[in-house]
Formats: sequence, C-alpha cells, structure tokens
Amino acid sequence: MKHDEPERVVAPAPPAGAKAVFGDRLPLATAYASTLADTGVSHGLVGPREVPRLWERHLLNCAVVHEAFPERAVVIDVGSGAGLPGIVLAIARPDLEVHLVEPMRRRTTWLEDVVGQLGLEQVRVHRGRAEDLGGDLSAPWVTSRAVARLGRLATWCLPLLEPGGTLVAMKGRRAAEELSEDREALEQLGMTEATVSRHGVGVVEEPVLTVDLCFGGVRREASRGPRRSRARGRASTRRRG
Repeated sequence: MKHDEPERVVAPAPPAGAKAVFGDRLPLATAYASTLADTGVSHGLVGPREVPRLWERHLLNCAVVHEAFPERAVVIDVGSGAGLPGIVLAIARPDLEVHLVEPMRRRTTWLEDVVGQLGLEQVRVHRGRAEDLGGDLSAPWVTSRAVARLGRLATWCLPLLEPGGTLVAMKGRRAAEELSEDREALEQLGMTEATVSRHGVGVVEEPVLTVDLCFGGVRREASRGPRRSRARGRASTRRRG
C-alpha cells in the first residue's frame, strides 16, 4: 500500500448473536457493516470510533426492534441517516416495506447507493423533512432512532402516520422518564396509548427500549394487514436493476 493512501477501515466480524437475528441474511448484514466502516465513515455518517462496536451498538441494537412490527408491515424510518434502523430492519425482515426519510442530499445519495448495492428492493429513499412529506407518504408504522425528544419527534412524525398508526421510537435507559415528562404534550397531539417495550432480551447485552405511541385509535394488532404506503411527488424512489 502506498504511504499516501488512507488505511482502509475494516468492520469487525459479526458476534455470535448476529446469526440468531439475521439468519441466512447474515452475509447481507455483514456487507452492510463493511460499507458503514468504509464509505459510512468517509462520508461522515458514522464516526471512526464507532467501527469497533458497529455490531453491538448499531446493527444488533436496531435489528432486535424488528419484533415491534407485524408481518408485511409498511414502516417509515424518519431521520434515517446511515440507514439506522431502516436498512437493518429491511435486512432482518425482508417482508417489511421500508421507507427511509432523510433531508440531506449527500446522505440520501449514499443511502440510494447502499440500497442498490445490497439489492434491497423493498426499500425506498425519500429526501425531505418528515413534516413536509406528509401529503406524499404515509404508513401505519413510523420509527426513529436518536433524532429528538418524544414530544418534538411526534410532531414531526404525525403527518406520516395513518389514523391509528404507531410511532416506535428507539430510546435509551431514560425511555420511561422521557415518556412521563412528555406525556401531556403527546396527549395534546392525540396520543391514545403509550408503552415502553424491551427488545432483544437474551440476544444483546442490554435490551433495547422503544416507546411505542399510538395516535388516533386503537393500536393495530399483528394479525391485521397494513395499508399500503403512498409515495409520490418529492419522494426520491430511484430503483436499481
């Protein structure tokens, strides 16, 4: 290697728990981890210090949340960034239809390239702010990771939720406390049900917490088929052959 060439960062090998989550799609998850360690870092989507813990802190952390969604659900990932959790969910659950919402062009360009490289035909990328895409895109399920506090996040995501839809917000250890603090504001927005759920027990070292917020109706049961999402107008939906 020439001295003026940057050293290529290599993603760590998947841990033992990865097989239990990704099954026969583990090679796809490994390819995504390699991309995150490479162009994800060079494009500023992932910090270089995150590379050694990509699996535990990011991929598995997102993947275990797949159990929050029913079969063949349509899910919108708001503030997708590097595709966390949207791309990971699509890898773990090929039955899901996933829409990645991200306002920054350089990030959506990267996301489109990665989606194409991985062959994730059920994933679409949309450039724009969540609150501005409400007339063009909607689904029964919206998710987000490390974007904003619950009150603000719900305000942004509500235009994308179908009536009776559920926002699955990935949160840290303060999930219950944050829900308590923002409950009044959430109820004013039309929240009818709120639950703090634990995911990945026995798979990840510390279970992942989500705050599941239902708006405008009774929470959908897993046995109910989701309504199809609508994507048009400003939404970027470049497909790969």
